[in-house]
Amino acid sequence: MTAKLVKLLIGLALIALGAWTVVLWWGDIMTLVRGGIGLFLILCGLIAFALIAD
Repeated sequence: MTAKLVKLLIGLALIALGAWTVVLWWGDIMTLVRGGIGLFLILCGLIAFALIAD
């Protein structure tokens, strides 16, 4: 029972730290997302070409 409680507390602490990090670094995260959109669209185009060639 104690081990489950410790695992639960560690899990809650990690979730809280992750949420806090997202709030603090929101601008940087959005920069990464905006930078990745172009690469994602290029990949989608390449997949579309591969499907046409098939």
